[in-house]
Amino acid sequence: MLDVDLVKALANEKRLMILEWLRDPERHFPPQRDGDLVRDGVCSLYIADKLGVSQPTCGEHMKILGQVGLVHGKKVKQWVFYQRDEDRVAEEKELLSGDW
Repeated sequence: MLDVDLVKALANEKRLMILEWLRDPERHFPPQRDGDLVRDGVCSLYIADKLGVSQPTCGEHMKILGQVGLVHGKKVKQWVFYQRDEDRVAEEKELLSGDW
């Protein structure tokens, strides 16, 4: 069954860009001092900067993506680093491309 919250999360262009960037973080973000882009994820400060939005606005986008399970955050020192949940993304892609 189609998840309405998932559809709402994906209906925002900025959130779609975030998901695209997190698919290949080394291509889209500079190296980080406190965490590896692939192993730890991307610092929310980098995501906010690339989006051109404030930290709180970025945090809201990440919260929405996290609630539907497309990303997960990892605290490193005082920062939160985000990664795509590739298994969940694949499941949802399959569901969205299926017959309904």
